Amino acid sequence: MNELLTLVIATGNPGKTVEIRDLLKDFPIDIKNLDDFGPLPPVLEDGDTFDENAYKKASFVSSILGYPALADDSGLVVDALDGAPGVYSARYAGENATDAQRYTKLLEEMKGQSNRKAAFECVISLAVPSGAALTYEARCEGLIAEEPRGDGGFGYDPVFYYPPLKKTFGQLSRAEKSRVSHRGKALRELRDEFDKVLIWIRQNMPVQAKFNCQNDALNDY
Repeated sequence: MNELLTLVIATGNPGKTVEIRDLLKDFPIDIKNLDDFGPLPPVLEDGDTFDENAYKKASFVSSILGYPALADDSGLVVDALDGAPGVYSARYAGENATDAQRYTKLLEEMKGQSNRKAAFECVISLAVPSGAALTYEARCEGLIAEEPRGDGGFGYDPVFYYPPLKKTFGQLSRAEKSRVSHRGKALRELRDEFDKVLIWIRQNMPVQAKFNCQNDALNDY
């Protein structure tokens, strides 16, 4: 029987942890999140891309705790706004803004725009203490609605219209959203090759030094 491998999710979000635990439940891993450890210094997410920010979080947590760590970074990119809000999606209306304030600002910026094309993008990074990492990316394309619809989900979901289902993300059930969302796609890609990922992790984790405890040194006295 394979020894359980500890994987740290670089978040304190219980919902995200439950989702990943359920997704990877058939593999020999023990999934923990940041709440299982003492306080860690915050990671400055100042990268120019989702890839950079996801890697910064995963590699930092892995190097501090000594376990493989998984982190994701995602956001909304809007064609008419030259890719904004992008990596600033969570801070688009200020550091402490609510979801409603963020999507309200977005709708203001989109007034009069005929090009409503947008996409949610997600990058997942899985890093080991040496700094090596695997990357998974996914994208979900849609349109920015004229007004918010639905009260499900979070963030920009009420204004992100998904044409194949003729609903905003705010109107989708959790199961529907998981099937089509950027993050759901990236996580399933990770799951589908997790057997190979486990091999990669074991090959790239540092080997603990073993010391043979003998009394030879003591015999010199």
